[in-house]
Amino acid sequence: QVSLTESGGGTAPAGGSLRLSCRASGSAFGAESMIWFRQSNDGGREGVAAIMRAGTTIYADSVKGRFTISKDYNKRILYLQMDRLKPEDTGTYLCAADHGARGPRLATIGPAEWGQGTQVTVSL
Repeated sequence: QVSLTESGGGTAPAGGSLRLSCRASGSAFGAESMIWFRQSNDGGREGVAAIMRAGTTIYADSVKGRFTISKDYNKRILYLQMDRLKPEDTGTYLCAADHGARGPRLATIGPAEWGQGTQVTVSL
């Protein structure tokens, strides 16, 4: 069952902006933590931003001051506002709902649900 669906990816120039959305269904939006991951071509998944159910947020050092994670509780959508984009931000962005989190983390503890991802390409 697909309970998380990402959208909003595309191509942007360095210094530009994109806003990613993750539409949640079922219990995913009520998870202890929701996390945005970036999967690049040359490596594994890196957690870039997370938000706890109570609203606490955490960001990877590489995106602090540039990305903002937020929730629309009425629409049940998780957002990632990406500003001042850099080429190294390129990758597939996936959202995850972590039902086992006990604090802000940039990794899932589990059990977790995953979306299919949306592609972000930042050009020079």
